[in-house]
Amino acid sequence: MIKKLFVIFLCTSFIISCSKASKDIAARYVSPELYSDYSCDQVRKDMRRVSGRVSELTGNLDGNKSKDNMTTTAGIILFWPALFFIGGTKEQEAEYAQLKGEFNALEKVSISKDCSNN
Repeated sequence: MIKKLFVIFLCTSFIISCSKASKDIAARYVSPELYSDYSCDQVRKDMRRVSGRVSELTGNLDGNKSKDNMTTTAGIILFWPALFFIGGTKEQEAEYAQLKGEFNALEKVSISKDCSNN
């Protein structure tokens, strides 16, 4: 009975701490006011920079999520110490949320300045 409870506890703990897929990470709010003095060229340049980094992090985060899912399955079935190697991408997740927020703010500034016509 205790062994069964221990296994359930371990599984629940590690599944909760797994990496998140990029689609599951909400944007952190970034005020468009930060970019209000930007020209349309500066807005476009920053949007390209942010988009590039978001693309890079998307691949990393989704790869980590996939790896964590496989490790969790293997750990539960075969070798529970493997469960200690999942997660560990909290910094990337925080950066991803920040970049999504920056992109949203830049997009709002671009719309307000009518940059698509410049």
